[in-house]
Amino acid sequence: MLTITERQFTILFFIIVLFELITGSVPELALAHYLAKPAIVISLMVLFINSSHKLSSGIRKTTLLALGFSLLGDILLMFVNQSTHFFTLGLIAFLLAHIMYIIVFLKHRNNKRSPIGFLLLLIIYASGLFFFLKDGLGEMFIPVIFYILIILSMVATAFLRKSMVSNLSYLLVLIGAIVFIFSDSSLAINKFHKELPFANIIVMLTYAIAQYLIVLGILKINVTNTKV
Repeated sequence: MLTITERQFTILFFIIVLFELITGSVPELALAHYLAKPAIVISLMVLFINSSHKLSSGIRKTTLLALGFSLLGDILLMFVNQSTHFFTLGLIAFLLAHIMYIIVFLKHRNNKRSPIGFLLLLIIYASGLFFFLKDGLGEMFIPVIFYILIILSMVATAFLRKSMVSNLSYLLVLIGAIVFIFSDSSLAINKFHKELPFANIIVMLTYAIAQYLIVLGILKINVTNTKV
């Protein structure tokens, strides 16, 4: 269940997301877009700082690092039209964000839970995605492979939290991680394979939902059978 603060935040958050989708799609509102896009993650950081007092210091700091690197990635990707280096730097920033989330998720790993079946599904999906991307990757071939491995690891560690956190926390984080894969896949297909219709809307909406669900899920940990 969401608290009153979380319900109020949810309304505000999706107003910010809607504002970003509009400003990101209308060239005349480009200046507002440079404010709206970072506001998505900044708002999540404010919520997390104000609502995470019962979490361990390690989880709080690492989650904020994940959001901080995400914010940096968002800012860098806004300037890809000026230089391709911004895309590479943005990729690195999000890579670090995923690593921070992996660290958070591993704090509640269920060692009795096998990830093999789930990993097999992820690998099948990633292989299919890579088939579409490989011819257009060029010098980004190795970085993209590495990024795919890291984001798959992030989703796998989210899967391994089963029974170590509340069911609500587990589902929110896992769904958020899966949606994150869909968002990054859409971005990659649009950049390296072919342009997708409404690509900006698809990528940003799924990205915002993914980050929202992960942050909310971490706030709902309520660990009862492990120590952090």
